[in-house]
Amino acid sequence: MTSPAPENVLGDWHETVLRVRYNETDKMGIVYYANYLVWFEIGRTEYCRARGFSYRDMETNDDAFLVVAESYCRYKAPAYYDDEILIRTRITELRRRSLRFGYEIVRANNAQIISEGETGHVVTDGSGRVRSFPEGYAQRLLAPPILKTSGEKVPTQTAPE
Repeated sequence: MTSPAPENVLGDWHETVLRVRYNETDKMGIVYYANYLVWFEIGRTEYCRARGFSYRDMETNDDAFLVVAESYCRYKAPAYYDDEILIRTRITELRRRSLRFGYEIVRANNAQIISEGETGHVVTDGSGRVRSFPEGYAQRLLAPPILKTSGEKVPTQTAPE
């Protein structure tokens, strides 16, 4: 069991930049509430990608799925069409068969936290039976990023920039 995640990982947010699209807003020009859960998914997908793997890798290569078992979102301020936002994502708990991601949605131009939330996931096989993480994935989730959002490698401390 590796829960909760080590403190040095808990402080490390992965940031994904997104611009609010018109179709994500309601008639009042405010982002529709369900889109925040979509943004959480974008955040965790990019979090994994920055660590060198994707959900698809787990599904196709290892018959492992991260099923959303619960979600929570607290709305603190509205987001509007064309706002540039940061989706901040981190691991808050990692166990042998489950994990939790924490999120903040932040308005980029003034650093205002628009929403915060969390999702809980259970690892299952293709038949929906709970299983342990496949070899290596838990370690990757807790490791520092190796790729930037753009797909570039993150420079190491010993490598020149």
